[in-house]
Order: sequence, then structure tokens, then C-alpha cells
Amino acid sequence: MLQVFSGVWALLLGIVLIMLGNGMHFTLIGLRGGIEDFSAAELAIVTSGYFAGFLSGARYTPVLIRRVGHVRVFAALGSFMSAALISFPLLAEPWAWTLLRILIGFCMSGIYVAAESWLNNAATNETRGKLLSAYMIAQTLGIIGAQGLLTLGDAGTSVLFIGASILVSISFAPILLSVAPAPVVEVAKPMPLRRLFVGSPLGTVGIFLLGTVYATQSGMGAVFGTQIGLGASQIALFVAMLFAGALVLQYPIGWLSDQMDRRKLILAAAALGAGSCALGFVSGGEPWLLMGAAFLAGGVTTPLYALLLAYANDFLSADEMPAASGGLVFTFGMGAIVGPLATGWAMQGLGPFAFWLVLGATFSLLALHALYRMTQRAIVPVEETASYLGVLPTTSPVAVEAAGAWSVEQQGEPAQAAQEAAEADAAEPDGRS
Repeated sequence: MLQVFSGVWALLLGIVLIMLGNGMHFTLIGLRGGIEDFSAAELAIVTSGYFAGFLSGARYTPVLIRRVGHVRVFAALGSFMSAALISFPLLAEPWAWTLLRILIGFCMSGIYVAAESWLNNAATNETRGKLLSAYMIAQTLGIIGAQGLLTLGDAGTSVLFIGASILVSISFAPILLSVAPAPVVEVAKPMPLRRLFVGSPLGTVGIFLLGTVYATQSGMGAVFGTQIGLGASQIALFVAMLFAGALVLQYPIGWLSDQMDRRKLILAAAALGAGSCALGFVSGGEPWLLMGAAFLAGGVTTPLYALLLAYANDFLSADEMPAASGGLVFTFGMGAIVGPLATGWAMQGLGPFAFWLVLGATFSLLALHALYRMTQRAIVPVEETASYLGVLPTTSPVAVEAAGAWSVEQQGEPAQAAQEAAEADAAEPDGRS
């Protein structure tokens, strides 16, 4: 195991540091936006800006990498991101924050593409699953740890923004000084949405809805906490619980995914998400009820993303997966842009607890769509489904494609072993008298 990670420890360390800085800024937007008296609708636009930038970055940064190389793009994007983070308190206007968020989203998308290309190049068929899982854990721990760092300063000053900028700046040192030579980046053109929908209606619609849920949770959770009067430490804990739930529930949901009809599991997880949102809505602002609701709602969101990817892959050939990965990431990004906007406008008109109403309604739509699709398509036998791997919604098409390839490899191993055993039995002479 140590040998597997010896070549990528610097990359994983760098990712943790990047996520510490990026995770701090996500929550800081809500905290400082409340202090600056931004409305929920204005903060929703700011939040959506990140995902608009992320979506464009996933498409265009591979072109930049092919033109000037990994190292230059990686260093340039890191510099721009660090500068953007430190600019928030200097330009406390919604329009300026929206532009800065678009820039940060673009930079983070390019950073993910470069980092995941390095990681995938370092992996073999035997180690790819372990390395991808370690990469996802590093991301999640970085986001959770970022919430703890927020308690060390005052969101009303520039200190926390400066801290986030410093973390991003130093994160590139272990990566750029230690990683192996960079591979060529090839990101396939996304599959047309119509073709993707025909292949897997549940996967396509579900990924779009999950995009709205994830972006609302990660971008508007701090706004909700600010508007109902939670303290900075309580808001940080609330956001941390959204991601801690995913860390805890990822494995059991992943194990169940390989044992049963995935549509039933999607239905159950979405129903649990809707139920947890109902708990948050009736909590009356009671902190511990809110923390429980956040743990469950966030806990099913990330596993549902990986579950829907795995389900979509069940109906794709290996040749279709690269293009489908890009299409699914694009679909998720479109949902991520829409989600905060819808939630912000609802909170503006109906009050802060509309945060839970929009999330609950979206989870319910996903559950109903899964129930409907169960009547339209026959079940895929468990032994014919691709293996589940916990892919995070923050990853680029590179990691999604790598996870799909790993799933196909895992799926093929039992069949190949059975075929080899059958051929061996047929080749043995009959020793009976």
C-alpha cells in the first residue's frame, strides 16, 4: 500500500491544501456577504458564478495544457486563484464577486484536470481504484478541515481571505517540485445531451438534479446559516456536516450499489435526502436538528452522484464512456448553475427556510423519476453492472472517465476468470475410469 502512494503523496498533499483554501472561500462568501448586507438573490448569482467558470474551465483548460504544458497552466491558474481570493474584501460588490467567482471556478477546473491527469498517469489497472479513492478522501478532508480554520479569524476582516490565498499559494509547491513528468491531456468532446438522455434517462436527469442540490448545499448553506442568525462557528460546523455525512455514508451506499438494483437504491437515497430536508425545514433553527439534517442531506448527495454515474455506465460501451463522461459533467454543471439561482430567489421571496424547501423538492423529483424509470426499463442483473467507485461532484471529466474505465476493468475480471476456468476444465483429460 505504501508503495502505491509513494509516487503521489505530494499530489495528494497539494490537493488537501488547495481544498482547504477553496473550502474556506465557499463558506466565507456567505459569512462576509451577510456582513456586507448582500441579498440572498445577489449571493445566489455570486454562487452560480463559480460553477459557470468551472463548466467553461473543464472544456477549455485541456486546450491550454496541450498548448503550453501542465506546469505552466498549473502555476498560472494557481496564481490567478490566489489573487482572486485575496481580492474579495477589496471589492465588496456583488458584480465584482461574481466575476471573481467565475475566475476561481475556471482556475479550479483547470487544476482538477491537471492533477487528475497526473494521478491517472501514475496509476495502473491494479492501483487506479485505490488512488482515485485516496484522491476523493483528500478532497473531502480538505473541505471539512477548511471549516475548522474559519473559526480562527473574523469574517469581517481580510484575515481569513488572506489565509485562504496563502494555502492555495503554498499548495502548488509540493506538486510542482515532486510530481512525475506530466502526461498528455486528452478530454473527449462531450456526448450530445439527446444521445446521453436516450442511453440513460435516469442518469442524465438525475445528474442534472444532483448538480442543483450540490451547488445549493455548498454555496447557499452558509447564506442560510447567516440569515437565520447562526454564529460563525455554527455555520462552519453546519457546512462541515454536509461533507462529513458524505464521508461516512459513501462506503455503505457503494457496497449496496454492487448488491442490488441501483434504481431502488437511488430511490431510497433520494427519499432519505427529502426526509432530511423536511427535518431541516421544521427544525425552527434548532442547531442540533440542523446539524443532523445537514449530515443526512449532504451524506446522500455525493454517493448519489457516484451512484448515478455508475448506473449510466451500465448502459454504455467502453468506447462511449469518454464522451459520456464529458456529457455528464456538463449536465451536472448546468444543474449547478441553476440550483443556487432558484434557491436564492426562493429565499428572497419566502424566507431563509426556503433553502430546505428547494432541496427537498429536488430530492423528491429525483425519487419520483427513479420510481418512474423502474416501470420503463428491465432491471440489469447485478453481475452485469459496472463496479461502483465514489467519485466526487467536484471532479473533472478526467477523473470521471478514469473511474468509468476502472469500473469496466473490475466488471470484466470475474467474467474473464470464469471463462479461463471453463477453458481450463475443458482442456483437462477426463481421469474417470
